[in-house]
Amino acid sequence: MGLLAEFRQFAVKGNVIDMAVGIVIGAAFGKVVSSFVSDVITPPIGLAVGGVDFSGLKLTLKEAQGPAAAVTIKYGVFVQSIFDFVIVASALFALVRVINALRRETPPPPAPPSKQEELLAEIRDALKARPAP
Repeated sequence: MGLLAEFRQFAVKGNVIDMAVGIVIGAAFGKVVSSFVSDVITPPIGLAVGGVDFSGLKLTLKEAQGPAAAVTIKYGVFVQSIFDFVIVASALFALVRVINALRRETPPPPAPPSKQEELLAEIRDALKARPAP
């Protein structure tokens, strides 16, 4: 089998196509989640906490001297990233719960017993009703 034929066989396998579709849909879904969080969730939270932005917090280790920039530990950016992560995770959790609630199906009713099972149940009941010897 030639290299080109082997590559074609690999590329058209169901798993590779499914994975590619999943990646593309995942990227598009990422944009939806980002928009949902930044445009729908974050504004009310920002209003509730008074527009607090942690990204400006930093610890200066060495002040700027001439053209050299200051040496700082920007712990506020890290705190803001954690805050953003919690918001995104909460929004995703809520979205997944809603989707799961919509997908939840009621289980089908149990199948009626077969003729053989009905006959065995009648025999069992008859044996129970019979007086002990």
